[in-house]
Amino acid sequence: MHYLYLTIAILAEVIATSALKSSQGFTRLLPSLVVAVGYGTAFYLLSLCLQKFQVGVVYAIWSGAGIVLIAFIGLLVHRERLDLPALLGMGLIVAGVVVINVFSKTAVH
Repeated sequence: MHYLYLTIAILAEVIATSALKSSQGFTRLLPSLVVAVGYGTAFYLLSLCLQKFQVGVVYAIWSGAGIVLIAFIGLLVHRERLDLPALLGMGLIVAGVVVINVFSKTAVH
């Protein structure tokens, strides 16, 4: 169940971060509300995950997945392109999350 919480927390954070750009500095109401609700939901669910998982592992997964998803949304929605070093760096982040989940004894399986 905690992995489901983590997945929803990641999605809520990604939605909130995507709306953050659209809020134009919190001058637009609807995107600003999406930001507030999204981050509130993300942090609440993240706190539930921390009841079972270690904070470092949860944060690595949450932030790593969020970075990659936000970059993808930036490409699709805002037409923001990434250069090769940015893509390589994100690949290393994903590799780190995989290593933690597959090989680390601190990750809960």
